[in-house]
Amino acid sequence: MTEHQIGVGPWEGPLPDHDRYDPELLEQGDRRNVIDKYRYWTLEAIVADLDRTRHGFHVAVENWQHDLNIGSVVRTANAFNAAAVHIVGKKRWNRRGAMVTDRYQHIYHHETAEALAQWCKDRELPLIGIDNFPDSVALETYDLPRDCVFLFGQEGPGLTEEAHQACEAVLSIEQYGSTRSMNAAAAAAIAMHAWIRRWEFGQAVT
Repeated sequence: MTEHQIGVGPWEGPLPDHDRYDPELLEQGDRRNVIDKYRYWTLEAIVADLDRTRHGFHVAVENWQHDLNIGSVVRTANAFNAAAVHIVGKKRWNRRGAMVTDRYQHIYHHETAEALAQWCKDRELPLIGIDNFPDSVALETYDLPRDCVFLFGQEGPGLTEEAHQACEAVLSIEQYGSTRSMNAAAAAAIAMHAWIRRWEFGQAVT
């Protein structure tokens, strides 16, 4: 049985004459997890091209317990071309789930939720938490702003009280089963896609 290989092999035919192409990838092939448009491009060229179309939302994650979900959140942020990812708390985070997508994403670190809130205030970006609190508003009924920062807590405990207080609003995702909460990475994906529906497809809350 032939083993399936991701990506493409060495470039065939005359070599392209453009500095966005990586000579080593052209020679050896490109097995990275990137869309076809970016085959053989340098990392720097890919990031520069993504920067031209990045969306207005940022994603922030509290990092106190070395949560495996952080990598998955970063990967989804890359899939939706978020403006940036912010890590709050410990500077080191588990990159396994990111599948090297963090290389293509602007990533910032903040010591505390208050520091993140100040960063947002300086740039006039609303800080919006995603969690199930008594004062949470349903994500499905909230008209998301074009420019904002989504803040997610750790798997299990959710947002810290400090983060809760720092948010301009906290949104919850409606659930209909028996579980009290869903996977943090799944919640992040739903929130990001809600922004995409609002601002890329014009599906405003009515």
